[in-house]
Amino acid sequence: MRGARPILLVEDDKVDAMAVKRAVKELNIANKLEHVGDGEQALEFLRHPGNDTPCLILLDINMPRMNGIEFLRVAKADEQLRRIPVIVLTTSKEDQDKFDSFNLGVAGYMIKPADYLKFVDVVRAIDVYWTISETADES
Repeated sequence: MRGARPILLVEDDKVDAMAVKRAVKELNIANKLEHVGDGEQALEFLRHPGNDTPCLILLDINMPRMNGIEFLRVAKADEQLRRIPVIVLTTSKEDQDKFDSFNLGVAGYMIKPADYLKFVDVVRAIDVYWTISETADES
């Protein structure tokens, strides 16, 4: 990804969060990675006037307090937040989660692989897609 805006990772699992952080570093993605543990914390981060609006949100589905689907319902109904692209990055293979996510306007839905090298490939695919999308927007 390009630009100075951060990426917001909404993930409650510490091991998965560390894998994302490690993959971002390994792929030399320059965007700062901001991490919160659930949907409520994500909304607090996004609504805090001192925080930069992220260029992308990486969202887990299964989290305590406010899960990913609940977060999407709130964020996509909010005029200030609805245009921030969201990619679901989850272990959930439930058809209903995919259906609900796309109905709520996510840009993508990717399953987290257990293998770290495959995990890096998933993050690489996200990076390539968003870099191409951002370049196309500049044309």
